[in-house]
Amino acid sequence: MAQTPISSPPPERSYHDPVMTTEIVELFAPLTGGVIVDATFGGGGHSAALLSALQDVSVLAIDRDPDVMSRVPVDTRFRFVSGNFGDLDQVLAARETRVWIRERTARDSHGGGVAGVLFDLGVSSHQLDQPGRGFSYHHAGPLDMRMGPDASISAADIVNGFDADELADIFRRYGEERYARRIADRIVRRRPFSTTVELADVVADAVPAAARRQRHPARRVFQALRIAVNEELVSLARGLDLAIDSVGPRGRVAVIAYHSLEDRIVKRRFVAGAAGCVCPPDLPVCGCGQVSELRLLTRKPARPTPEEVEANPRARSARLRAVERVAA
Repeated sequence: MAQTPISSPPPERSYHDPVMTTEIVELFAPLTGGVIVDATFGGGGHSAALLSALQDVSVLAIDRDPDVMSRVPVDTRFRFVSGNFGDLDQVLAARETRVWIRERTARDSHGGGVAGVLFDLGVSSHQLDQPGRGFSYHHAGPLDMRMGPDASISAADIVNGFDADELADIFRRYGEERYARRIADRIVRRRPFSTTVELADVVADAVPAAARRQRHPARRVFQALRIAVNEELVSLARGLDLAIDSVGPRGRVAVIAYHSLEDRIVKRRFVAGAAGCVCPPDLPVCGCGQVSELRLLTRKPARPTPEEVEANPRARSARLRAVERVAA
C-alpha cells in the first residue's frame, strides 16, 4: 500500500459532515492508548474528533479515494494510508505502518497493536456532490461510480455491457429493487448510456407512476450499481473479519451503515462473534467448545439524534453498531 506524507489543511464541514461523531468518540473513549484505525477516512471528520477528544490514542486512516488527500491533517499522532479496508491485513502488515504503530503503542494496554477500528460506510457527501464522479442521479455526469482507482469496472461498463438477466440480478441483490426486471429490459433496449441523467430518466420511465411519486425511482438502481462497481459488500465482510482479528482484548470495532444490506452483514457478524456455547440446554457438559469472541456494545443499532438529522439530512438512515473483543 502506498504511504502518503502528512499534509494540510484539516477537514471542513463543507467537504463531508461526519455522522454520529459524539457517539463514536464515546464508544472509543474507554480505550487507554493504542491506535484507532479509521478505515473510511473520507473528509476526516471522525479522525479529527478522535484525535481531539482522546489524547492517548493515535489514528491510522485508510481510504481508497484519491480525492481525500487534500483533507489529511497535520498531527504527529496521525498517519494516512491509501488503500481499501478490505485489504486491512496488508495495510497493517506494511513495514512502515508496523513501525509507526509500534512506536506509538509500546506502553499501552493493547500490547502494542490496534485498539479500535471504525467503518463509516457508503458514499460521502463530497462524492455525491461531484458530478464528475457519477454517483448522483441529481447531477449530470459520466456513469463512473468508482470510489478509487482499484475498482476494475465502471457503472458504464455494467449498464452497457451486462445482459438483462445480469442487470436485473444486480438491481435485486444490491438495490432490493421491486421493478428490477422491467428496468433491466428497458435499459437494454435504450442503451448505450454515457451520463447519469440519461440512465436516471430511463429508470424513471420504466417504473409505474405510483413508484415515481415516492422517493426518486433511480435511487435503488444507482445504489446497486455503486455497490457492484466497488464490490462494497464483499469488502465489508472481509474488512469486518480482519478488523476483529486485528484488535486485542478490550479492543473495539464500530460500524456506521446506511442501508439494510450493509447493516445485515454487520449485525450477523457481530451476533455470531458474541455467541457462546451452542449446545442444547439440557446437555450437562459443553461439547461444542465455542466461546464468545465479542461483546455487543449496541444490542440495537444506535441512530442519529433528531437534531443531527435536522442539521444533516443525509444522516437520517445511519445505523451504528459496535462490539468489544473479549477473547484473543
